[in-house]
Amino acid sequence: MRYEILGPVRIVDGAEPRTIAASKPETLLAALLARRGQLLTVDQIVAEIWPGARPQRAKSTVHVYVSRLRAMLGTSGPARSGPLATCAGGYVLHTGPDRLDADAFHGLVDRGRAGLRAGRRHEAAETFTSALDLWRGPAYAGVAHGPIVRAHSARLEASRLECLELLVEADLALGRYRESVARLYALTAEYPLHENFARHLMVALYHCGRRGEALTVYQDARAALRELLGLEPSRALREVQHAVLTGVEPLGARTDSLAG
Repeated sequence: MRYEILGPVRIVDGAEPRTIAASKPETLLAALLARRGQLLTVDQIVAEIWPGARPQRAKSTVHVYVSRLRAMLGTSGPARSGPLATCAGGYVLHTGPDRLDADAFHGLVDRGRAGLRAGRRHEAAETFTSALDLWRGPAYAGVAHGPIVRAHSARLEASRLECLELLVEADLALGRYRESVARLYALTAEYPLHENFARHLMVALYHCGRRGEALTVYQDARAALRELLGLEPSRALREVQHAVLTGVEPLGARTDSLAG
């Protein structure tokens, strides 16, 4: 049995993935997966499912949801057996190794980073692409987020952005400038305050002979930073602007900055 959280939460056991239609039991499963292998107390579950006003019999309702989830997971026997175990004050979901898509994602990112460090850029780019292919949408898509799921979702999104940046770094180091432009335009539009995406786009455009567009990217990034944060561009972004203006400094990817 496998679990997927890089998109809508799904249980994969056989040919067809299964989802939980009811929102509150789905939130329970999401919280257990976010804290897999760790004790999740009944009080924490109640706070996750009902972040505001709580029903009088909230804890009893949690026990009902747990029983239904156990049935869905095919658990039989004592409450301490099976993937969803009862412990003092709460529950622990044991997924086992290589049973969560997020773990597979992190493993691929680590492998790709090691490839970059070793100079195996083709291999690294392919590995980062495989990692990103595991995403089916935002993490825990559609789940009513409580504090536990929200925090884990934010960490996963940060890891996804890092993987995207590492892939761009590898592609630029391989000279894939034209292939990178469209992706980087989309990324700068989605993340206007992410200076590295703007920097990489300027590098790609420069190497495509589109210096005017590269300077426009700098101006747009500078305007967004000033308007939204009251900040000026970083030194790294200013250095790329200077290189585009003068054409005397070599422009390339900085794989060493993210491979360590």
